[in-house]
Amino acid sequence: MSSLLEINIMNLLIEKDEKGMTMLYDYYGDALYGIAYKITRDEELAKDVLQEGLMKIWKKAHTYNAQKARLFTWMYRIIRNTAIDKVRNANIKEEQEIQLDISNVYNIGIDAIKPEYMDIQKHIASLDEKYQIILEALFFKGMTQQEASEILDVPLGTVKSRLKIGLRELRKIFNTNI
Repeated sequence: MSSLLEINIMNLLIEKDEKGMTMLYDYYGDALYGIAYKITRDEELAKDVLQEGLMKIWKKAHTYNAQKARLFTWMYRIIRNTAIDKVRNANIKEEQEIQLDISNVYNIGIDAIKPEYMDIQKHIASLDEKYQIILEALFFKGMTQQEASEILDVPLGTVKSRLKIGLRELRKIFNTNI
């Protein structure tokens, strides 16, 4: 059940009354910033996430359904997804800026390298996009199945099915029982 404060804030936001945004920021701003900071681990990026997230809340206020989630839960998801998107975009930019000819990575020795797995990302790229997204989220971004479900907005059962099918397709490529 929503509190009167939540109902009041949402009514103001739906009516596009700036007082609603002021109240929302006063009551929830610190907690929402904390969520953004926990994910980004960067003060400036967390501030950007908070600002962008608050704009999304302002624009999407009419979509809020008190029967489905409490106001804070709904805002939490918006801020969390915005933060994850910002971190991903920052990581993509960072990856694009890496200079391959300059490396301080130590040599790991030839015995530690398994040539049959060196091109795994190339093989993952040959799969349907829906399987690629799940495999990359779980194995290269370190997400749990639950996190991938929430972040990618895909049901948990679908994440599990796509993982199973994606791994089965990789087994075919590598002709092994990985």
